[in-house]
Amino acid sequence: MVRVSGLASGMDIDQIVSDLMKAERMPIDKMKKQKQTLEWQRDDYRSMNLLLSDFNNLAFNMTLQSSYSSKTVSSADETKVKAAATSSAANASYTFSNVTMATAAQTISTSIDSSMDPTKSLWSQRGSMDSSVWTEKTVEQAAITLSADTSTVKLAKGAVSAVNQNTGTLNSISVTTDGTSKAYTVRIGTAAGTISSNEVFINEDTGEMTFGTTLTSGSTIEAFSYQQNVLNFSVTTYDSTGKATGNIQDGGSTPFEFDGSTSLNTLLTQISNSKVGISAFFDEGTNKVVFTRKDTGNLSSANSLDGSNDSNMVFSGEFLTGFLKLSGNAKGTDATFTLNGLETTRKSNTFTTGGVTYTLQNNFTGDVRVNVSNDTQKVFDTIKDFVTKYNELIEKINGKVTEERDRNYQPLTDQEREKLTDKQAEQWDDKAKSGLLKGDTILSSGLNQMRSNWYASVSGVSGAFSQLTDIGISTSANYSDRGKLVIEGDGTKLKEAIEKDPQSVMDLFMKSGSTTSEKGIVRRLRDTITQTVSKVEQRAGRSTWTSEQFLLGRNLKNVNSQITSFESRLTQIEDRYYRQFTAMEKAIQNANAQSAQLSQYFS
Repeated sequence: MVRVSGLASGMDIDQIVSDLMKAERMPIDKMKKQKQTLEWQRDDYRSMNLLLSDFNNLAFNMTLQSSYSSKTVSSADETKVKAAATSSAANASYTFSNVTMATAAQTISTSIDSSMDPTKSLWSQRGSMDSSVWTEKTVEQAAITLSADTSTVKLAKGAVSAVNQNTGTLNSISVTTDGTSKAYTVRIGTAAGTISSNEVFINEDTGEMTFGTTLTSGSTIEAFSYQQNVLNFSVTTYDSTGKATGNIQDGGSTPFEFDGSTSLNTLLTQISNSKVGISAFFDEGTNKVVFTRKDTGNLSSANSLDGSNDSNMVFSGEFLTGFLKLSGNAKGTDATFTLNGLETTRKSNTFTTGGVTYTLQNNFTGDVRVNVSNDTQKVFDTIKDFVTKYNELIEKINGKVTEERDRNYQPLTDQEREKLTDKQAEQWDDKAKSGLLKGDTILSSGLNQMRSNWYASVSGVSGAFSQLTDIGISTSANYSDRGKLVIEGDGTKLKEAIEKDPQSVMDLFMKSGSTTSEKGIVRRLRDTITQTVSKVEQRAGRSTWTSEQFLLGRNLKNVNSQITSFESRLTQIEDRYYRQFTAMEKAIQNANAQSAQLSQYFS
């Protein structure tokens, strides 16, 4: 629509229409404030649900036996025996004596040639090894298409000894360029020297091919095969039952294959990282290789019912048995000790008996006593922390349901917000958000029910404690605390209860039951929280829910629909005002024209 400004009338039509529309927009401003209030209220509800859900997760931990059955362990000499207990351990004393720690099987190679560098490829140092350690393996090299001009191309593997065809030894490699093939004579060695234009030199250590001419981009080195030198060997180790740890198809051994470009350090690292359970390293001081089982104890096939070999590590392959000369009779020893008068053994220096995990630290002949008892302080701290978190929860929820609503502060419109600084707008919003959950029946009812959950007796408890006051926890006498819990005195009564009858304390909090009165305090609380959260969700929903799934969402959808309809109506009203003022302008222009024409007649 073409809108005419007040040229004829001299009036500011745009300002007049804007002022008129302010009055017309008052209902929609009210709707938008209502929408903002609903959104703030929805967010407040969801923040309360988040608090309840977080506390419910904490309450779940309080339904676990481990929260009430913590044990403390003391060793008379931790330099000899260390111990840690689970909640299932019995309160008792244990005496260790005549302890000999378990050892790991270990074998050490003979001294290696001092000229050998463990960081360089083994093939490049093959002069220090007997040729019998090497095995030739055929590698099929696929065709290589070059993406740039070059004279050097590296094979995937090093330690090359010959280039083959399907039959016999191939003395040349073909390169096709623009449909034309050219054969390059193969020369293999460690020093290239002068390479003629019809030659290709292959560095046997690295596998790098160097052509006597530059090959152009797009050229294809045709497929061929070559002989690569590799080290093949296997290692067999056993678990505590005497079962070999390797592959069944390999007879229980673990096979290894390394190409000649591998260094000794890399080879030993890969063995250490494999499943054979061996730590292998090269000692530069003695030029020896050391293989040590990671697990202690005599771990051999002799441990099984049908086993006969008592070696803990079995080696095969010329590299291990011929070059390194690793011994095949390496054995570990089991730990031996006397526990409360019983002579016994273990494969490991760390073992668990009766819920207590022991770690032998040294060999000794005398006695070391280990005591297991209830960890009263840890259980006390767990309950105290739970009470503290509950008090924080009800303080925050009480703060919301008792917060006064200041109706002098309504949500700001966009026009109102523009007139304020950011700080002023923030302070205004804080006032406008206050009291949106004041007197909320869902939250108030949930708080009342949680208080009842704490105070009501738990029926069917086998021990001495059936309600909270029995263990020294009561309600604050200060009315303003609104039901907060207080641990009486310095917690002495609670600690005495935990020490005297830990089972009864545990039942008081986490006892199961078919009725509310039979359930422990924490289980009641979780039931109440679950019900409260569900009711709040019916009103405020979750972030993943659609608007139709909860009450405030449906209300927001209705308000949005009203806003959309009213904005359409406002557009029509504004257009009507402009049409009216345009008609007025045209009438004034016509009157002015007629007046000017009449003036001409009388002039």
